[in-house]
Amino acid sequence: MIAKSGSKRWVSAADAAARKAGVHVGMPAAKAQALFRGLMLVDADASADAAALERITLWALTLYSPVVAVDGIDGIVMDTEGADHLQGGERPMVTKIANQFRAKTLTARVAVADTWGAAHACARAIGRETVIVPSGETVRAVEQLPIRLLRLPPAIVGDLRTLGFQTIGELANTPRAPLALRFGPEIGRRLDQIFGRTSEPIDPIRTADLIEVSRAFAEPIGAAETIDKYVGRLVVHLIEELQKRGLGVRRADLIVEKVDGTRQAIRAGTAKPARDVAWLTKLFRDRTEKIEPGFGIEKLTLVAVIVEPLDEAQRSSSLVEEEITDVTPLIDIYGNRGQRVYRVAPVASDVPERSIRRISAAADPVAVAWVGHWRRPVRLLPRPELIEAIALMPDRPPVSIVWRGKRRKVKRADGPERIFGEWWRRDAEMEAVRDYFVIEDEAGERFWVFRSGDGVDPETGSHRWFMHGIFA
Repeated sequence: MIAKSGSKRWVSAADAAARKAGVHVGMPAAKAQALFRGLMLVDADASADAAALERITLWALTLYSPVVAVDGIDGIVMDTEGADHLQGGERPMVTKIANQFRAKTLTARVAVADTWGAAHACARAIGRETVIVPSGETVRAVEQLPIRLLRLPPAIVGDLRTLGFQTIGELANTPRAPLALRFGPEIGRRLDQIFGRTSEPIDPIRTADLIEVSRAFAEPIGAAETIDKYVGRLVVHLIEELQKRGLGVRRADLIVEKVDGTRQAIRAGTAKPARDVAWLTKLFRDRTEKIEPGFGIEKLTLVAVIVEPLDEAQRSSSLVEEEITDVTPLIDIYGNRGQRVYRVAPVASDVPERSIRRISAAADPVAVAWVGHWRRPVRLLPRPELIEAIALMPDRPPVSIVWRGKRRKVKRADGPERIFGEWWRRDAEMEAVRDYFVIEDEAGERFWVFRSGDGVDPETGSHRWFMHGIFA
């Protein structure tokens, strides 16, 4: 991507192939073109990039954290404290973020740190996809990073380099007074922010489409009973706004703004769109005990992050009311505790691991049904596991297997059931087959194993044996 600044044209972004050829951000366009013959130059569109970054930020708001904002021209920042447990912890969360970007052919660098400044710097300095800076080790993580990552104006960075400063650590170990006298308070402010000496609250992204209600307090509040009272009132106001638009909430965030400038957020979700005041109030009050008011709370904001159309349910006119068991409240409770609640739905595929998909726990019934011609195990392994097997080929079941270090003698077996590869998905599956057997060992345990290939032609598979499932 080529950006323009007056008459100057320079590289604002480069893909992996261009970087491998020596092109880097900031390089003059003419020099980049001279380095690599046939280099494709595309004019940068700052407004389109900003719009795309805003869409990504809103996407992250719905998935990962209640507090998300645009960070510069090429990043987003999230306050994940209190929200990472919904993703299984910090490590699964950053891995999931990187994987989701890669699935959309986007390259991302994800960093988690104690402060916004440290995460900003580490994400732009690392050579791998993810990094987690342990709590309390911010200084060690950033002291060797270049001063350009301090988010200082380019003119100040240039002057500091002229003076001989190269790293954040060198700047941090220099007396503050001479720097402030020459450059003003900006350098000290950025250093204090990156090391956590000064708070740097994130102003979360908001759009006109988001429905939110808020309450500011002339006198800060802090008592648990007072917080619960005003949370309940905010829920009532939010439901009123949703009702006017015929919507139900699926995910809502409570943003707590404190007098010291910091924010805390609580997220609650529902399996189905809801407008039940009592239930939504309960979901938030179950978690308000985690709010740390500090010196006091000056504002509470309730935001409906994800909404869906919701029609009023028509009451039955029959004399006898039908008993309907609704497990949605139980799903909501588990989901807000960080548990992954879902249902398994069938997919039209003969390949076992492709014949299922996860759907929402409260999703409508699907029309597709599993084919019941052959027995299937109650537990399908996440992926087939290689086993050692003694068997006569091409179509005899194994007489013994070794799985996870334990040898099992086969007492009974049924099969084979032949499953063919899906050639329309991959050319490699044109000839591929699997022969499945149900086997029972001497202890009465039953397993689902298969041989890759037909036992004769090596083109059909490796002829190795795999464990794929366990029967009840």
